[in-house]
Order: sequence, then C-alpha cells, then structure tokens
Amino acid sequence: MSKLNKGVIGILAGLSLPNMTLAAGGAIEGAVEKQPLNITAIIMFLIFVGATLGITWWAARQTKTKDDFYAAGGGIKPWQNGTAIAGDFMSAATFLGITGAIYGLGFDALVLAVGVMAAWPVILFLIAERLRNLGSFTFIDVVSYRLEKKPIRIISAIGSLSVVIFYLIAQMVGAGKLIQLLFGLDYVYAVILVSFLMICYVSFGGMLATTWVQLIKAILLLIGGTFIAFMVMKNFNFSFEAVLTSATEAHPKGNAILAPGLWLQGPVAIISIALTMMFGIMGLPHILMRFFTVKDAKDARKSVFVATTLMGYFYILIIIIGYGAMTFVMNNPDYHDAAGKVLGGGNMVALHLTHYMGGNLMLGFMSAVAFATILAVVAGLTLAGAATIAHDLYAKTYKTGPTSSAEEIKVSRIATFVLGGISVVLGIAFEHQNVAFVASLALAIAASVNFPVLIMSMYWRGMTTKGAVVGGAVGLVLSIGLIILGPGVWVAVMGNAEPIYPHVYPTFYSMPLAFIAIWVFSLLDKSQQAEKEIARFDEQYVRSETGIGISGASKH
Repeated sequence: MSKLNKGVIGILAGLSLPNMTLAAGGAIEGAVEKQPLNITAIIMFLIFVGATLGITWWAARQTKTKDDFYAAGGGIKPWQNGTAIAGDFMSAATFLGITGAIYGLGFDALVLAVGVMAAWPVILFLIAERLRNLGSFTFIDVVSYRLEKKPIRIISAIGSLSVVIFYLIAQMVGAGKLIQLLFGLDYVYAVILVSFLMICYVSFGGMLATTWVQLIKAILLLIGGTFIAFMVMKNFNFSFEAVLTSATEAHPKGNAILAPGLWLQGPVAIISIALTMMFGIMGLPHILMRFFTVKDAKDARKSVFVATTLMGYFYILIIIIGYGAMTFVMNNPDYHDAAGKVLGGGNMVALHLTHYMGGNLMLGFMSAVAFATILAVVAGLTLAGAATIAHDLYAKTYKTGPTSSAEEIKVSRIATFVLGGISVVLGIAFEHQNVAFVASLALAIAASVNFPVLIMSMYWRGMTTKGAVVGGAVGLVLSIGLIILGPGVWVAVMGNAEPIYPHVYPTFYSMPLAFIAIWVFSLLDKSQQAEKEIARFDEQYVRSETGIGISGASKH
C-alpha cells in the first residue's frame, strides 16, 4: 500500500474503536505528516461537497419558516426520512468500528449490532407515533407538554446539548485530521473548513439540506458496503459457511470466534453495554428530531420501518465483511507493520479489505464516503443543538411573549455559528487527545437523561416536574461521573493504575437510578402544581393517540 493510503487508514482509525459508541470518537493522537495528494479521494470528496452545497442552495430557497428550518415543513417522504435516519447509524464509525470488533472478537461483537437493531421495534411501537403527535420540533416539546415549562426544558436542554457537543468534538477532530491528510492543510485550517461546510448546510438549508446530505451518504455507504461483501462472497462461491470456516482457520482463536466469551465478561458489563446501545439511541436529540419531518404519525412509523430495513441489511454486510476480513487481512503482510500489528489498528480491516477487493480506486471512494458520513453527522448534530437553543431555550423558556418565525430562525442561525465556533475551539483543543470517552459519554447521557424523562412523560400519569428534573439530574451526574471514574478516563486519560468504577459504560446504574428518582420524587410531590400536571395526562393521552387535543385543535 502507498504511504498515503496507510495515512488515511491511520486517521480513520481514530473514528473507530471496538464498539460503536466509542467509534464516533476514537483516539487520534500525534502529528499527521503531510502526504502526496490522494487524487481519487479528493475528486470524490469535491464531487460530494459540490453536490451537497448545490442541495443546500436549493434547500435555502425552500426554507422560509421555522417549520421549514427545523422540520422541512413536514414534507419529507417516509423513504427519504427513513434513509436519513439509517444514515445516522450507517456511519464510518459503525462501518469501521463494528467490522473491526467482529474481526478481533468474533461473536461477542454482534451484541453491538443487535443492540442497535433491538432499539428500533421499541421506537416503532412506543415512541414514534406519540412523539410525532405531541411535539413540534424537538423531543423537549414532548416532555414539557404537561409539565412546568422552564425547569423541564432547562434540564432536558442540558442533556441534549451535552450529547451534541460531545459528539461534535469527536467528529470535528476526525474530520479535521482527514482533511489535513488529504489536502495537506494545517490542522487548524482543516477544522475551520469542516466547520464552514457544517454552518453552510445547517444555517442556510436547515433540515431539508441536512436530510439530503444524510440520504446521499447513506446510499453511497450502502453501495460501497454491498460491493465489498459481494466480492467476499464471490471468493467463497456465495457460501457463508465457507466464509466462517475460512475465518476460523485464519483467526488465532479458531472456533472460539463463533461463540460468546472472548470479550464480554460478567453480567454488569454485558447488560450495561446493551442498555447503552439500545436506550441511548432512543434519547439522541438529532434522531428524535427526525420524526417531526414527516406529515403525520403514520409516516413516522413508515420511516422507522425503512430505517430498520436498511440498517438490517447494512449489518448483514458488516458481518460478512468482518468475518471475510479474517481470511484476506489477518495474515496479509501488506496490511501489517514490522511488528505484525494491523496498520491503523484492528478497526481498519474494513478499509484494508476494501483495498484488497477494489484497489486504490475503491479505497479512495470509501475514504471520501467516510468523510461524507462525518459531515452528515456533524450537520444533524448542529441542527439539533441549534433547535434546542433557539426553540427550547430562547423562544419557549426565556423569551416573554410570542416569537416570530423569522426571529426564531435568526436565533437558530446565530446558534449554528456559535456551535460552529465552539466545535472549532474544542476540535483544536482535543487535537492530540484520546476522545473515545467523549462519544461513549454522549450515548450514556442520552440513555440516562433524555430517554427516562421522555418515556415517563409519555406513559406515566404520575410524573411531575419535580420528579423529572431530579431524575434527569441524577442521570446526568451519574453518567458523567461514572465514566470519569471508569477505565476510559480515570486510567486511559488521567493515568491512574486502577479505575474506581470498573466498567466502561455507566448505564447499568445511571439509567435505572434516573427512573427510580423520577418515580420517588414524583410520588413525594404533593403540590397543587403536581396535581394539575397529573390531571393533564388525559389531555396529553388523547393527543398522543390522535394528534388532536381534547379541544379539537390539531397539533399545528
């Protein structure tokens, strides 16, 4: 392989560790040498950027109101929305991270894919319809429907912005390093370039542009993944049994890769990662925001069905690629250094396999797609953050009196620029840091703060503002605190010998305790305000089932 291709793989390694939650923000450390230009990757990158900027220009002409800006006017078709939702998970992180985990750990790594897939039936049957009927632009609209607006919006906004910012840090560092490598730019200018593109997509095109950026990159990743998996199967006469047999012969663990036990040890670790994967997804603000982009609850359910179908297919591809790489990468000296270690780390096996099956042209294509996925995720996160600031905090919490659509869009665009500036500053500050824990913290917060408050607000009559605020605060403090005390920060970042909390994920404790705190403090709340909030549950229930309030007024 060329020096540049090895460099690309090394940078993308920073976006993938042996699980999806860590994958979005892996270790990216040390200086990146300026390399000869990767012409293939750069041409494909420029084509993608040019096409998406064209889409943004088109979308900007369609974006007139805050409904257009936040939710594309509710005019996104279910297949488009479902593909965009799937695009949030069919990322470079997933493609590289889960494939690498299968390559190294075999069967145990499948819990990562299963955890993601297990979330979607729950979203389909418990969340999608009620969320669409109760909210307007963000999930915070839903949790504040019958509760005291200011405190619940503040705690929910803190949880949402924490998720957004932590994910932004990881993505900006990875994107900046990749641009630095491909174009030979200094890292600071590379991060500024990424931030500029992100601001263009969000501030001008809003949800419509963000949706199409996600949709296009999802299709590109599906094409690339399909090609690689097809070539693997072709080499084994389309027999998956032959793929597995060859993998066990090549892997040093042999038949053990087909059985559990190589990675996950102990019930707490297993349950905690499952809870993080499954329920963290249900609390991600940029995912929940997508249910407001379709016209009604029926289309929201269709979106989930499309997303589930595409992700199911994608995870089948990943399994084939992961086990196939054991044959073609594990003992191939072209993809190992002098010490016998895989170039860029074990999580780069998908790109090594891409190079083996498709040469430099396919590697350039997948490198450009990897960057495209980063841009798409960054745009979605920024839009969710801007909506939280402008809609939930400014218009609904601190502003006295009505806020015009133009004023709210203006604040959203200002928030986009602010988030862009924050992402640049933090991206530069974290350039040489291991930021793996940042991404895992994001999902842990989503599972421990956003999800408990959201699901209890929709399904438990007895929840009060006091219970929701205390429960959200408990989940927030525990999720952050336990990760800091765990091996991802206490040992890897702070350099201590042993972690105080022994597990990477805090969700085994933080999420149940958040639910318990919501329940206990709601029951203890005997105020008149609490009685009013409980009484309003019937009105909320009618609207959550029909989209129409007791008065007969529709949501919009």
